[in-house]
Amino acid sequence: MPASRRLTARDLALIALFAALIAVLGLPGSFSLFGNAVPITAQTMGVMLAGSILGARRGLLAALVFCALALAGLPLLAGGRTGMAALAGPSAGYFLAFPLGAWVTGWLTEKVMPRYPLPYGFIANVVGGIACVYALGIPVQAFRTGTSDVVATLVAATVFLPGDLIKAAAATLVARGVHAGYPTLGREVAARRAASAQRGTAAGERGTPGMGKDDA
Repeated sequence: MPASRRLTARDLALIALFAALIAVLGLPGSFSLFGNAVPITAQTMGVMLAGSILGARRGLLAALVFCALALAGLPLLAGGRTGMAALAGPSAGYFLAFPLGAWVTGWLTEKVMPRYPLPYGFIANVVGGIACVYALGIPVQAFRTGTSDVVATLVAATVFLPGDLIKAAAATLVARGVHAGYPTLGREVAARRAASAQRGTAAGERGTPGMGKDDA
């Protein structure tokens, strides 16, 4: 593995920190609206923050660490549930989509680094932290509750979406502040792009045939 792609001690600390953040955002508790079988928590905001602040790879790993700890038996999910309990219920798809949501949010965020425009950041959080999570969560919820996908989509739109949009806006503002004060991800992305361009230039130079004396 190239040195630039290896996880440093700092990377591991950040991954652990954001895995803990996702867990902590579930501590205030959860509630269900209109008798919906899937509880509402703030943990999807942690997924958005992991992707939008750490980027795709570390955000993915942070969410994977959280999911692994929950599956190992730690009561990190809504209502003190473990990951195994979540897998048996209608919220299984939302839980399993956390890593995908963090990765997509991070991937989209890295596309505009080192800048972080608020409108784009909000869209990245909506696509990764809401659309991707819903894409897996809604079909599983529909299957587990015995309803149609249309009904599950309407439930998600009316019950989950307003709060999730607020979380996306909050995550965007927090990420903007972090990138402005500590532009670590922006510098890393810029360095990767510069290294990639340099490798491309070197490869192009090696592949260009030299001029012979009769070509002058």
